[in-house]
Amino acid sequence: MPVLVASDLDRTLIYSSAALALTMPDARAPRLLCVEVHESRPLSFMTETAAGLLTELGDAAVFVPTTTRTRKQYQRISLPGPEPKYAICANGGHLLVDGATDEDWHAAVQAKLAAECAPLEEVRDHLAASADPAWVRKHRIAEDLFAYLVVERELLPEEWVKELAVWAENRGWTVSLQGRKIYAVPKPLTKSAAMREVAHRTGATLTLAAGDSLLDADLLLAADKGWRPGHGELADEAWTAPQVTALPERGVLAGERILRELLKVTRTPTP
Repeated sequence: MPVLVASDLDRTLIYSSAALALTMPDARAPRLLCVEVHESRPLSFMTETAAGLLTELGDAAVFVPTTTRTRKQYQRISLPGPEPKYAICANGGHLLVDGATDEDWHAAVQAKLAAECAPLEEVRDHLAASADPAWVRKHRIAEDLFAYLVVERELLPEEWVKELAVWAENRGWTVSLQGRKIYAVPKPLTKSAAMREVAHRTGATLTLAAGDSLLDADLLLAADKGWRPGHGELADEAWTAPQVTALPERGVLAGERILRELLKVTRTPTP
């Protein structure tokens, strides 16, 4: 039976130049492969070694890129290896099959959000009214499913984030701070639900996952085995679970280590 690997992308497998964390001497720095170009500029990278490992993983398992990115943002990425048949975008709001949205899945997600959460418009209006233009750079709505702000992190009041989290919790939403972005996401909008759907469709009996942020916690908990790097929200909170391995590596080398672990278990799955 196939092994399913659902992995977050940003700061898990691919890294912006600011997130590479190349702390070694320049002469010992790994060779990098650009996997995303935006507005004619290189944006995201992985090591060349990681690229080779991902190619091997794509041949050995059902590899499912699993991201909070919108479909448009995801489609800018050019990952090495076989083209994945499935991809999870918008934190589970869109399930792509051969590059196209599964409309039945999307409709079911929308119906669940409408039944269980405060409407997106209420959250958008609250963010617009409460966020200070002194530290907000952009207000964004993603796929008509969730909202996020791009902020100046050093100016962001910690207390405001905590107050927003309480406000959102009471309305069926969750808040996550990732780098320079603050996400407000409906609780039922999860990567794990989409991963379970792909596992059902493929008949996978072993599911593996990797991620670095609070929005990845449900994915890691839903998988049979999971890994998180030594950076990101989960590491900052020392978050773990019985089936989740906390790796010490940080930055782009963590992506390489995660792929080694995924490939090792894929090749020798435990009963």
